[in-house]
Amino acid sequence: MKSKTIYLAGGCFWGVERYFQLLPEGILETESGYANGTTDNPSYEEVCRGDTGFAETVRVVYDADTLSLTSILAHFFRIINPTTRDRQGNDYGTQYRPGVFYTDTDDFATICDYIDARRKDYTRPIVVEVLELQNFYPAEDGHQNYLLKRPSGYCHVDLSQVGTALRPEELPEAVEEPINSGEILDPHAIEPEQTNSKNHASYTRPDKAELRERLTELQYKVTQENATERPFSNEFDNLFEPGLYVDIVSGEPLFSSRDKYDAGCGWPAFTRPVAKGMVRYHDDTSLWRKRVEVRSASADSHLGHVFEDGPQESGGQRYCINSAALRFIPLSKMEEEGYADWIPEVVGTAL
Repeated sequence: MKSKTIYLAGGCFWGVERYFQLLPEGILETESGYANGTTDNPSYEEVCRGDTGFAETVRVVYDADTLSLTSILAHFFRIINPTTRDRQGNDYGTQYRPGVFYTDTDDFATICDYIDARRKDYTRPIVVEVLELQNFYPAEDGHQNYLLKRPSGYCHVDLSQVGTALRPEELPEAVEEPINSGEILDPHAIEPEQTNSKNHASYTRPDKAELRERLTELQYKVTQENATERPFSNEFDNLFEPGLYVDIVSGEPLFSSRDKYDAGCGWPAFTRPVAKGMVRYHDDTSLWRKRVEVRSASADSHLGHVFEDGPQESGGQRYCINSAALRFIPLSKMEEEGYADWIPEVVGTAL
């Protein structure tokens, strides 16, 4: 047996806890509580005020040899609305926001990759928080095993789904033999037609010694070692100021604020690169499903991935990019920093 723990915030913890208690196999223990807040040992009444930052959360201990984290997430998505920030069922408030909080950093990629695979199943952005667990306080005794003790009590979850086997679409197909082939894909098959493409021959990548000196540890790991930063807590996710996003390594232009939108994924999202030829695409099967990696054309920095669940009116692509791979140049400073030729791409007057 391999015991693992994951923390699930899916609205009122009574129903979430009962659902996982009823799963036929793999669940070892559950506990209702409050996670990722700003105070110590909060009460139910304090959490309900909405000013402590806590989310009603269920600690789920499971046997990973019997029940995979992917299956846990599939069941979780059954019982929540992943597109509403502060509401589940009839319950409103920040304490009812959906979230998956992990303690094992190896789980991070699995969680994010599962959520990305499910975005196509929803017409609105998925807004489930994916964060490392900061704290967890067990709820009062009266909230533990609530529906086990009171079967007719309030429950926003459809418990009848417990007995239904997971459908194939709830478990996106995994890559059988994970590799990173490095095969370069045809950008014309992915990238929307662009105009006013500019020469980027002057942008180069410094040697690794200089990069280690100049970049932060996170910036280096993302751009040079293909790491992924945490969602929702990065620099540019919620930035919508006019300007240009360039490669943190080389300074080559990559994305315009004009093409940035709120995808709800926790990372900066763009509908397209700033111009054709500024990024390159690679077949990436390094995790459990095939994805398309995006890298800068000159410096070959890892930027993120592109998915086909973006706004249809803008071409249907979502470029999910790590903030740590980017430097933002405000529109007001673009000329001063040598990017005057790119101003039309930001203000919308490009030919």
